[in-house]
Amino acid sequence: MERIKMLTPRDAAKILGVSYPTVKQWIYRGRLKTGKTQGGHYRIPESEIDRLLPAATKVAAPEVRRKNFRKISGRNQLVGKVIDIKISGLMAQVTLSIGEQHITSIITADAVRELRLKKGQTAAALIKSTEVMIVLP
Repeated sequence: MERIKMLTPRDAAKILGVSYPTVKQWIYRGRLKTGKTQGGHYRIPESEIDRLLPAATKVAAPEVRRKNFRKISGRNQLVGKVIDIKISGLMAQVTLSIGEQHITSIITADAVRELRLKKGQTAAALIKSTEVMIVLP
């Protein structure tokens, strides 16, 4: 039996790109289905976060809406598996295995949490560059 991942309202707010008070209001108004801990603290199932992600981008600030876009015009995408995640302070190093090659990206630790990146997960590296150099062995 698979265990349902439950998030705190503060963690849900980070993922949804809205404020903590907004999440609390959604809970009070019944917009978010929640459970409670034995101590009476709200917990939100991950499925509720997934359900609300598109709607949350409409009420979020413009910079958050831009951050939460799902479609992208970039074509230089390499799909692979996450093989390593190292978080140190505010930054994280994420390594993808693409074919027989590895590519590493440095992103924020917050981005790792918001994306809910995990080892073994399929992800894409989006390459944005104005120059590509060729090197012979």
